Amino acid sequence: MDLKGIGLRIGATAFFTLMVLFIKWLSDTVPVGQVVFFRSAFALIPLVLFLVWTRDFSSGLKTNRPGSHVIRCVLGCLAMFASFASLKYLPLSHASIIGYLAPVLAVVLAAILLGETVNGARWFGVLFGFAGVLVLVLPTIAEANVDTSYFLGVGLALAMAILTAGAKVQIRSLALTENAGAIALYFALTCTVAGLATLPFGWTLPDWNQLGLLVCTGIAGGIAHILMTLSYQYSEVSKLAAFEYLSLVFAVIADVLFFDILPKPAFYAAAACIVLATLVVALKDGHHKGQTAFR
Repeated sequence: MDLKGIGLRIGATAFFTLMVLFIKWLSDTVPVGQVVFFRSAFALIPLVLFLVWTRDFSSGLKTNRPGSHVIRCVLGCLAMFASFASLKYLPLSHASIIGYLAPVLAVVLAAILLGETVNGARWFGVLFGFAGVLVLVLPTIAEANVDTSYFLGVGLALAMAILTAGAKVQIRSLALTENAGAIALYFALTCTVAGLATLPFGWTLPDWNQLGLLVCTGIAGGIAHILMTLSYQYSEVSKLAAFEYLSLVFAVIADVLFFDILPKPAFYAAAACIVLATLVVALKDGHHKGQTAFR
């Protein structure tokens, strides 16, 4: 059973990486809101089919806490906009590693908003995570020909991590009383509507290649979410946690193969810091929830 769960989790990571790669290719030509719409709308197809197959569709529409869903959906939707926007300015590997701050920041927000106890080891993880970002960014600041758009990308990625952390805390609260299908379905619907609302601000008329990428972005994201959900039915969360970091490996490979970007030594040092920080937090939490669930 563990091997099946591991295989499904690796498959989910691969599909999430494909989704991000498609978005990166579209980032220079298609507005972020348009990408968010296609990513969310077409993700509904596999998601709804999966809920019907598991006979959870009706329960996925029921909720006793609509206000809490609104807060979760708004935070998650803003995180998606920030995440997709950051891909225009950052290599995939840099965007991925900054995204790993989300579970670390969730520790801080859980302490503030939910009153959870945060011990010394968790605070160490938080500080180590931010140190990793500094290790990643400071060498770029020192460069004479630094591209200022890179820092815009870093700011957007950090905003995504903070918003995702807030969404995680809200999900932690919702999960006590709400069906997982409701949480996922309402989030996808909210992002679809939010993306569509940007239409008056100027969408592009995509050519066939762009349209194909937009559709594939949504399908890949929906399949990734389903595979990730299924993986937890066959293996424990703690056993699957390490395989989430394959997304960083896949992102580096994509950067090298498709964008001729080879990570500098500072990237590996930053990755070590941030991965260590997330592991500390995960081990002390007793479980691990990845940021990919909010893409």
